[in-house]
Amino acid sequence: MPYPPPPAQPLVYELNTRSWLRALSARAGRGITLATVPESELARWQQSGFSHVWLMGVWPTAPHSLAFSRTPANRKLWRKVLPDLDTEDISGSPYAIAGYSAPPHLGGEAGLARFRERLAARGLKLLLDFIPNHTGLDHPWVAARPDLFVHSLEKRPGAFLAGTVAGPRWIAHGRDPYFPPWTDTAQLDYRQPAVHAAMLGELQAVAGRCDGVRCDMAMLVLPEIFARTWAGFPAEGRAPPFWATAIANVKKKYPEFLFLAEAYWDLEPRLLELGFDFAYDKRLLEVLLARNPPEAQRHLLRRPPRFVERTAHFLENHDEPRIAARLDLAEHRAAALVALGLPGLRLLYEGQLEGARWRANIHLNRRPAEAPQPEIVAFYERLLHALSTTAVGRGRGELLEPRPAWAGNPTHLDFVLVQWQAELMNFALVAVNLAPHRSQCYAPLTLPGLASRTWRLSDALGVEAFTRPGPELAEKGLYLEVPAHAARLFHFESSAVPPSCGG
Repeated sequence: MPYPPPPAQPLVYELNTRSWLRALSARAGRGITLATVPESELARWQQSGFSHVWLMGVWPTAPHSLAFSRTPANRKLWRKVLPDLDTEDISGSPYAIAGYSAPPHLGGEAGLARFRERLAARGLKLLLDFIPNHTGLDHPWVAARPDLFVHSLEKRPGAFLAGTVAGPRWIAHGRDPYFPPWTDTAQLDYRQPAVHAAMLGELQAVAGRCDGVRCDMAMLVLPEIFARTWAGFPAEGRAPPFWATAIANVKKKYPEFLFLAEAYWDLEPRLLELGFDFAYDKRLLEVLLARNPPEAQRHLLRRPPRFVERTAHFLENHDEPRIAARLDLAEHRAAALVALGLPGLRLLYEGQLEGARWRANIHLNRRPAEAPQPEIVAFYERLLHALSTTAVGRGRGELLEPRPAWAGNPTHLDFVLVQWQAELMNFALVAVNLAPHRSQCYAPLTLPGLASRTWRLSDALGVEAFTRPGPELAEKGLYLEVPAHAARLFHFESSAVPPSCGG
């Protein structure tokens, strides 16, 4: 592949900053900001093995965009989640922003800097949002620099009338070409070189205050996508790709800076080629939810290994319904081990570890009160501990293609297998049966020196343990027969002398 190898395999914890701080404040009986987050929160993330904390929604919503969120129609919608909804519960979309400066009620820029310092003291890095495609309705540029936006002198569908220094202008709302416009946003015009310069300046400023960015709808500003989306608003020029220049510029100053692309429509490879470290793999979530094990296996195995290493795997984020409301407990466990056991960036969302079932809309700063589900809490505690104590997520992860257990048995298609080697003689095998029935396969292990040793395998997520002779594993592979939705994480230990007979 034309893109370089990935950085270390990040394990990212996403927080809805607004609702998280409000919940902390309610528990503490006082206002909590980014500057005063309890030390226990940071300690928990460190103990869980996270590498990055993503503060989603730290930038201020533009006032007119907030007013949109508080319309009667939207209040009716939000009350389906919060029946006792109050005006102050509606904070507006974190993606219709007034600028890149943390607001005072969250702790301001000083609080954000302090939060980052405290994360760094525990070996954690900070991820923030970058929204390239659009701004809020009354971002300062709308009035002061209207030519930065897709606009018209005449009324157009999907546009709003704005007073500007150049006179009245109809400014287009931001949009995904497959959906109606986001009417709380204003669309930047990437056909204009001035937009590239202005947004590069914003990105550089954000990069100086964090360790990476998640780039919202990153594919929308690709030249070919942009030209097609905005053909109805003619403009001169076709600017070169923004991302290649912008990413190279930031990485020149901050070589370890992480770029994560929210991406769809099979445009992930294109964005990776332009310099992103990771891009979303939404397709994996879709096939897991479709309960289609063979397609999940095909999706992973037909991709080049380097591509899988460069994608972000998740069951939840702020845009998705809660996974505990979509899969039963056994399915949830199996899907979680797939998402967290693959090479690449692994993403967990606040509330997922407790089994939350209600998805709070990002326009709200209060989430429904839910009691943690003990079985889900226990599972994630054990899984995160296993990830921090085995080879998973460290070193090299390799997808294996399961072999049939015997002729005519198709259940090998139900498995996802990932072999991990962190360093010499530190091995692990992720083995997941995604099917609702018992399945069998052989795992074709490729461990160095496999045949010359005896191997003891223990399941870090359960109690299963057994010993296998190396020559048998090298010749046939590891035979697996597991129940429906089994999630196994085998840790390998060895002795140098193989047994004299099979065992």
